[in-house]
Parts: sequence; C-alpha cells; structure tokens
Amino acid sequence: MNIILDNRLCKQYPEIFRDRYEDMTKTAMCWGFDCDDGWYDIIDELCKNIMRVKGDKIPKATQVKEKYGTLRFYIDHGDNVYFDLIINAEEKSEKTCEICGKKGKLRDKNSWFKTLCKKDTDKLNYN
Repeated sequence: MNIILDNRLCKQYPEIFRDRYEDMTKTAMCWGFDCDDGWYDIIDELCKNIMRVKGDKIPKATQVKEKYGTLRFYIDHGDNVYFDLIINAEEKSEKTCEICGKKGKLRDKNSWFKTLCKKDTDKLNYN
C-alpha cells in the first residue's frame, strides 16, 4: 500500500496500529500494509467496525497482508465479534480488485493468486 494511505490508516486508528513502527522482533506491522491500494476501503471499514466494538481492550494489528490472493488481517487478541468482522473483510477482498478496488475475482498466474478486475487481469497477464 502506498505511504499516503498507510499513514492515513495509522493516523485514523492509532490504537489498532500502535505497533506500526515497532521493531521487527516484536511485530510484522513494521513492514506496513503488504497489499495494494485497492483494499484500502476494506481495511478502513474493518477498522471502523473494530473501534465500534465495546471491549475491554482494542486489539492491535500484528500483520496486514495479501496471501493467496485475499486479505489477511491478524490481531494480537480478540473474541468471535472481532474475528467475525475480520472474516467479513477477508471475504470482501475475494471480490475486490487489490489494485483499483473495483469488482474483481480471484485470478491465477502460474500458481500466484491475486484478486483482480478484468482490466488489471489483462494488464498483469493473469488468467
């Protein structure tokens, strides 16, 4: 994700991304958001929903990335309410182009998976 969107998420949700600039021996968030810009809205919506949950302690993100073509959002603790929100966001990523945020589907290129719209599928030579 580009640095402007990265900074925007960290500024808007400092409780969730409180380890964003922590040492790599403590968190994988030190590498930032390891996905493309098209999933920004999904991550933003997920964070808004996490902040609405009335819990004892807001979970912190330990890693946010693309894996096998879909979003992965890992937290340090939580219950089914948080995990259901995360599952919902990950399912949305299966239908959202990682590049541009438009409607997409899971594509394959030599066993490398990415969720892409038709335009970005053609541009990146995916099937």
